[in-house]
Amino acid sequence: MNGWMGKIIQIDLGSNRQQALPVTPETLRRFLGGRGLGVKLYTDLCPDPLDPFAAENALIFMTGPLTGTVMTSGRYQVVSRSPLTGTICDSSSGGSFGAVLKSAGLDGLVIRGRADHPVYLFINDGGIEVRDAADLWGLNTQQTQKAIHERTPAKTSVACIGPAGENRVPFAAIMNDRDRAAGRGGMGAIMGSKNLKAVAASGNRAVVIADPEAYQAMNARLDRAVDKNPVTGKSLQVLGTPVLVNVINAHGMFPTRNFRSGVFNDAEGISGEKIAETLLQRQSACYKCPIGCGRTTKTRNRQGEGPEYETVWAFGAQLGISDLTAIAEANYACNELGLDTITMGSTIGCAMELHEAGALGEKMLWGDANRLVGWVQDTACRRGFGAELGLGSRRLAAKYGRPELAMQVKGMEIPAYDPRGAQGMALSYATSNRGGCHMRGYMIMPEILGHPVFLDRFSTAGKPEIVALFQDIAAVVDSAILCRFLQFAMGISTFSEMLRAVTGLDFSDEELLTAGRRIYTLERLFNNRAGFMRADDTLPPRFFQEEFQTGSSRHRRVRLEEMLDAYYAVRGWDAQGAPSAATLAELGL
Repeated sequence: MNGWMGKIIQIDLGSNRQQALPVTPETLRRFLGGRGLGVKLYTDLCPDPLDPFAAENALIFMTGPLTGTVMTSGRYQVVSRSPLTGTICDSSSGGSFGAVLKSAGLDGLVIRGRADHPVYLFINDGGIEVRDAADLWGLNTQQTQKAIHERTPAKTSVACIGPAGENRVPFAAIMNDRDRAAGRGGMGAIMGSKNLKAVAASGNRAVVIADPEAYQAMNARLDRAVDKNPVTGKSLQVLGTPVLVNVINAHGMFPTRNFRSGVFNDAEGISGEKIAETLLQRQSACYKCPIGCGRTTKTRNRQGEGPEYETVWAFGAQLGISDLTAIAEANYACNELGLDTITMGSTIGCAMELHEAGALGEKMLWGDANRLVGWVQDTACRRGFGAELGLGSRRLAAKYGRPELAMQVKGMEIPAYDPRGAQGMALSYATSNRGGCHMRGYMIMPEILGHPVFLDRFSTAGKPEIVALFQDIAAVVDSAILCRFLQFAMGISTFSEMLRAVTGLDFSDEELLTAGRRIYTLERLFNNRAGFMRADDTLPPRFFQEEFQTGSSRHRRVRLEEMLDAYYAVRGWDAQGAPSAATLAELGL
């Protein structure tokens, strides 16, 4: 079929046995690729929830039908059960690894079993070779990528883990293209549990385009649309994602000192503008990306990519730190060691409040920039108090008797938008299938940035329908797979057009939205089997009980119960959050 390569390989690292997994054209149409097809394969292979570190657990690398074709199409998704949350989880990364994996002849790679010694996989023209990685074990992610590049053909792309993944830190990331990360949910720890250091890919196979003429015309229009949009054509190009620091702070919802305030007094000092003034070396971009939101930066001692908005917050306002150099160097350390910056920073913030409350003896002080990089290094190595930080905030706070101080949903730490300032974002966090995540349904677009229209951020009216719609569209984009920033410049009809031009199939807007709903519902079914129900669709008590006293979101609380029943009704789920038989029949699940 046009768009897909027609090959998914399963490999068992224990026996080195490889087999092709057949996927019907109907399944491809219903689940697309990426996140959707990955979740479908995972739930078929592991219908009963397994320990994420069990040898038989599956770890799935997926491309999509648009991978390697249109703009921003170098992405890939990794799907498994998260060791951080216990939920179904997919983690997405940019760069070029997804496009190279597809050019090597694969739509996807399913990894099961556990090698008896460190290995890496080399994929070339559809074949998979298991190679020894004993001398790579212990190297950081950049050293690993460099070493594998020296052993493989030019233009090989590498996705690998660092010491955090080797040590099974439950929020370990998979890194590719030096500083690109499949960051959330601990997929790197699952690689470590399988003694898998890296996956390297090389190939020259082209994706067959069904309608080249329509494809070329569409690409020209998309370039113009991205260029004319103020977010993709200006803000992200000029300042990258940290452009949001001053915007969210002005809305009084920039989480500060473990979400106890929504205003950081030195936000300007860690803003995108300040990064451009003091650290920026050049703009960078992923595969076929006209936006170029990446920032190559340099401190006096170090150089790397980032920090992104979420990382600026996690190591900045969340900890009461305004030292931009310390923030950047903690980010570089996370990239090298393979750690999710959001969970890392938020867990440190939780520890700081635990210490302040007298529940934790370890000295963890607000604003302590000098120890920040050391905490990151100790966490990746599970050394000293880093072994405690490596638990993640939920397990850490529970261990020290103050579970309410962990700012998480289903075990995943909430990112840099305080939900008291946007009721739709609060509902999206609570109902996210992978835990506290802004990318399941990015309600900041309409509630703060006014796209496609401005919505009253403090109102709950109409939010259940819109949150569900945004979640479904996100599932489609994550399955195609493209960068989510394109949603600022184009709607669902453009994604339908892309798929028609590339695959030749007559995708309609309605069919794609149904696919998004089907994917979201299948994820929910797995979570139900894993024990997640209505009681888990909630937020930490702070957001219901405590109001800000300053800022433009002052005197506000989250009003989740006003929205949850209506959201379940929109989804076709019962009062406990389980999909009804009628919904399952409608979606063919």
